[in-house]
This record gives sequence, structure tokens and C-alpha cells, in this order.
Amino acid sequence: MNNGRPSWYSGQYPFFLVLFFFLQFAIAQTIQETADISAKYDQIELETLIDHFKNEWQRKSKNLTNKAIQGQWAVNSKQQDGTTVALNDIGDDGTPLYYTTHMEPTSKVSRAEALYSEGILDLDLSGNGMKVGVWDSGTARLTHQEFGTRVTNRDGGDVDDHGTLVTGTVVSAGIKKNARGVAYEAEALGHDWSRDRIEVTEAAANGLLLSNHSYGIKTDRVPDWYFGAYIKVSQDWDNIMYNAPYYLMVAAAGNARNSFDNESPNFGRTQDGFDLLLGFTTSKNGLVIAGADAHIDGKGQLKKANVSSYSSFGPTDDGRIKPDLAGDGTLVHSTTADSNTSYSSFMGTSMAAPGVTGSLLLLQEYHKELYGSYMRAATLKGLALHTADDVQEPGPDYKMGWGVINTKKAAEALRNKDFSSLISEETLVQDKTYSITIKANGTQTLSASISWTDPASDTVNRGDLNSRIAALTHDLDIRITQEGRTYWPWKLDPAKAASQAAKGDNTVDPFERIDITNPNGEYTITITHKGNLKMGEQDFSLVVTGAELTSCTLEAPEEFVIAVNEEDGPLLQWAPSAETLYELHYRKETETDWETSTSWENSFPLHGLEYGESYVAKVRSVCSQNLVSEFSREIEFTYEGDATVIEENTPLSVTGDLSIQVYPNPADNELQIRTTLSGDAFFSVVSTAGITLKTGKVQGAINVADLASGLYIVTVQDYNGLKSTKFFKK
Repeated sequence: MNNGRPSWYSGQYPFFLVLFFFLQFAIAQTIQETADISAKYDQIELETLIDHFKNEWQRKSKNLTNKAIQGQWAVNSKQQDGTTVALNDIGDDGTPLYYTTHMEPTSKVSRAEALYSEGILDLDLSGNGMKVGVWDSGTARLTHQEFGTRVTNRDGGDVDDHGTLVTGTVVSAGIKKNARGVAYEAEALGHDWSRDRIEVTEAAANGLLLSNHSYGIKTDRVPDWYFGAYIKVSQDWDNIMYNAPYYLMVAAAGNARNSFDNESPNFGRTQDGFDLLLGFTTSKNGLVIAGADAHIDGKGQLKKANVSSYSSFGPTDDGRIKPDLAGDGTLVHSTTADSNTSYSSFMGTSMAAPGVTGSLLLLQEYHKELYGSYMRAATLKGLALHTADDVQEPGPDYKMGWGVINTKKAAEALRNKDFSSLISEETLVQDKTYSITIKANGTQTLSASISWTDPASDTVNRGDLNSRIAALTHDLDIRITQEGRTYWPWKLDPAKAASQAAKGDNTVDPFERIDITNPNGEYTITITHKGNLKMGEQDFSLVVTGAELTSCTLEAPEEFVIAVNEEDGPLLQWAPSAETLYELHYRKETETDWETSTSWENSFPLHGLEYGESYVAKVRSVCSQNLVSEFSREIEFTYEGDATVIEENTPLSVTGDLSIQVYPNPADNELQIRTTLSGDAFFSVVSTAGITLKTGKVQGAINVADLASGLYIVTVQDYNGLKSTKFFKK
């Protein structure tokens, strides 16, 4: 708050009102916007990374080619189930790394449908003009009827069935309705996986926000120490995301649960399925997506969910919560490369990941529409983890991370910013503390989380089995306190990977969340750090939900009246409400366009009206940049100087007290008016919708026996003006 004004208010005409009525900027990702993102990056550091990856790729490509020519290593193959396998990298220990797609031959659970024009939230989001990168075993069939001109082949890669499936899951137009992609009007930039780190770094440097990677290292062709290890590949991807902090990588967890490929897991037996993540899925800053079998009702509520039978479990060797989220990977209907009109249904984390990617793209589109800018990747990631649907036991686990993605809930948190949610991008400086006091709204769980894009670890694993060395570089901490009690974040223990999450000091994850059930009163949120911060600071994103950030209520102003008539215009007045900005609309009865003004006071003088003209006015409450109440009932009046005439059916007061007293209230058959009135007093009974139901002279009790049960307004016109009050009919 600032001088009694909410943080979103910055002047006489708040920014959001300009958006409401004079929306001039495009909400698509324009060339200028990508340039603005790029301008925030250290382009020299990114160019250094690109050169490093190019030199490494050239060296390794030559080695791979020689090995293939000598017949030592197979190069590419197609499995009987349609899975693509290709030799694409060499580990630091000389192990050949085969990439494979995470799809099993055989909708969408993300709740992204709630954001469409026909969805529950009716936001009219579709990904229009947004861009997403898709790296895969090959690129999509560009001529498929679902893509139009929105899919491009950026590196000349071969058309591939898996790449077509994944791309369709993100951006298919929905010509075949049940194959519609999550962000069905977005543009997809297609690539094959052979030079993924080089191309992603170049695209991120140019402002790309999101990319999907539904592939990974084949699990049956690496030694056991690779599983869960933070290796050079993990470090490389963390470097990319740290140096391009608006870019987020989304990767499939893999389908190796029943492979028995890790004979030395960091927890349990091989058949338990833990410790199966490889390569970039063990990086810190990306999102790793598990597959879920989930049922969602018509209101977008998760009724039940289980991790899919094929989906690979975490944890990483240092105990980080991986996978991060779960998406729908079961019987997803999508495009295939067989023809321009071919489709099929498939399952696997390959299908779960693009569903999440498309959902995140819609959330970026929505944030741009609401606030005129895109979120940092840490904010987007943190928001997704913060709002995910918890499954089964409270807290995260090593099977589905923080739960099933809930795009609807994330969008609601964005819309409710500065009302019941706080979404803030901050910077923690060396040896400093960030602190804020929040009041719980008492109707929801109070949840607070921090997320940050962590610098790549200087230490990579080069052969140690199940090393517990933490990959975390900056260890930020969140705590919530109230009257001497401290609330701690969730954490998991890789030595007890099947156990329920506990609460305590999390020293491994770049995301921490605290949940307080049945909260009451005020709480202090404090962010600190351990050790030294590189460059002396660390950006972080804070998300809070279940808060009461303003005393403003989303109720239409009551007792809307003409309080005073003056020669230069009437003074409109209504009942006051704390911390509320009011938005007044008025127009001539003969016109359709409204004039609009705002006021922090519960009154507003109308000047410049035309003598003898009839007008209509209404007012509503504004509680945040995106939350406004319904309008009050309309006032209809004819401007005649200080003798302004109020229409008969308008329940208003002109002077003196603005209300009257009635009894009994609630009323049964009759309503008595407790005030002194002349013999000419005239009453009206009006519904809350503004419909006049009864009129007449006040002659004793008013008969209300024939009214339906509900809330009504009674108004009385006398020589002293028009007064009103509410009553309830039993």
C-alpha cells in the first residue's frame, strides 16, 4: 500500500483502466517483444555458450561418425513399437548416448480448456501469435491440415511421425475436434534433436519463451551411475536457462518404469522403478513431466489421479523433487505424419509434456494480456508448481512431483493478483533479507512459494554411483512465522523415496513451498539465503495464494443516489467501502456509449450536462487490476439545474438521510415504515435487479404477502427527498 492506495494504483487513471478501455498493444509475441526480452540478457555470455556447444558438437559428431563407420556403434533405428532411437552424444566417460522418443502407441488433463472462449473462465485464449519451440526426433509434417502455416521446419530436419504427434498436441487447430492442440492457434518452430543445445541457446537468445523435448537418453545403454546424476548435459541446460532467464525447457520424464534398466537405484529395488531420470531431466531449472491417468469433472475439478504405469520415477541422486509435474499422457489423440489428414491415439510422457508446454504458453499469453509483459521462467515454473493439484498424500513426491498441472487454477491466481494472490518478481541481495506481512483470507489454504533459476553447478558427476553432492548453487530459504511459531517448506528424502513428504530445511531444490491449512490472521513471510551468491544477488519469484491483500470487496456499491442537486450538476453518492476505487459510468439516454470516470471517494459530481437532457448513471467497485464488481442499479434522471428530476422507478435519495427504517425485517405479510411522512409520500418496492414490483401512496403498512421469498429494496419519495433501504421477505 502507498498513501492508502493499493500497489497496482499509480496515478489518477490506473494502468488497468487504460487496458480496459483503450487497449492498444497486441497480446501476441511480437518481434519487438522478443527483442525486449533479448535486450535483458548477457548476449556475450550466450554467444560464448553457443560457440562452446558448436565446437563440442563438431568434435563429437566426427567421433560418432568414425565409430559408426567402424561398426562399433549403431547409429539410428526404428523399434517395433514405432519409437525412434538415434546415437546423438557421447558422455564424458565415453559412453554412447542414444536419444529415444518417450511415446508408447496405443483429453488433456491440464484444464487449459478453461481458458478458451468457451471455457469455464471464458478468457478467449488460444496461443494466437505466441511461439513455441519443438525439438524432437524429426519435425512435423508441415502440410497437415491441422497446421496451416503455423508450423515451420527451422533446421531442415526430416519429417517424423513422433515430431508430428508432439507438435499436434501443442498447436493442432482442431479441424478434427478431439485432436485440437492445447495452444491451438500458436506457432511451432520445429527442429530435430541433433543440435538441440546449440539451436535452443540461439532461439532463447532471440527471445523464445518455451520449448518442448519429448525425448531423452535411452535407459538400456548407459551404466547405472548415469541414473539421477548431474552430468555435463544437465549442467549445459542449466547454463542456457540461467543466462536466458525468460526461457523455460519442458521435458518428458521417460517411460522406463518397467525397464529394470537401473540395477543400482538410489532407493529400493530395481522393480520399484525409482531413480530412472537421465541427462537434461536431472537439470535444476527445467520442468520434467510425468504421465498421469486422471479424471476431471465438468467443472475442471480433479476427481482422481494416479501416476501412469510407464512413467519414470525420480529422484535425482541429490534428492531434488523430480519429476516436477504430471500431465495427461494417456490416449492422447493427435496428428500423424502418414498423410495430411491422418491421426492416431498414443500414450506416454511424450504426450504429457507437450500438453503442459501448451498450457504454460497460454499462461504467458494471459499474463501479457493482463499486465503487458511476460513472466520470467522462474515465475512461470513456480506458478505451475504452486497451483498444481496435489494427489493422494499431502505434499510432493518422486512420482508426480507437485501433482497434476492445473492451468485453470494458475490463471485464476494471475487474475486475482493483488486481491487474493501475490505474484512478485524480486531480487535477493547478498546478506540481505526479504520480508512481507500477509493476512490470510481465512477461506483457503495459505500457500507461499519461491522459485529461482539457479546458476549451473560447478560440479558434475563423472562416474560416482548415487552421489549425494547437491547440485544447488544458491540455497534460498522461505519461512513463515506467526506469534513465535515457524512454518517450514516441504522436502523429500531420497533415502526414503517412497515415504510421504516432510517439512523442514530444504537444501536441494530451487523451489520451496509452504502450505498452512486453516489459517487465521497475519503471517510474516521471510526469504533468506545461505552462503555466497554469485554476482552478489539472486532473482527469485514469490507466489502467495489464500491471502487478503485488500479490504475491498467485490460487491456492487449500494445506496447509489443523487445526494445534492446543484446548478452546475448533481452530486452522485453511494455507500463507502474501504480501499476501493470506484468506476462511474454515465450517458445520455439517447446514446449507447458510456462516459467513464474514477474516484477514490464515494461520491462524484457530474458537470457539463446538457439542460433538459435525460441521463443514466451506474457505478461499480474496482478491487485490483483485473477484478471489478457488478454495476449498481442505474439512476435515471433529467438534468434541470438544481431542480433535477429523478425518474419514478429509481430508488434514490436526494437530500438528508439516505435510508429509512422498516419493520419487521425479515417481513412476512406486511412491512411498516418507521419515519415521519407527509400524506403525499409515495413508495416503490424494487427487486435487486432494478424491476419495480409495487408502487403506491404510503397509507399504513405495505402489503408484501404476494412477494416471493428474497431480498428487495423499498423506496419512499417525500417532500424531503427519496429514501431507500433493503428488506428480506420470508
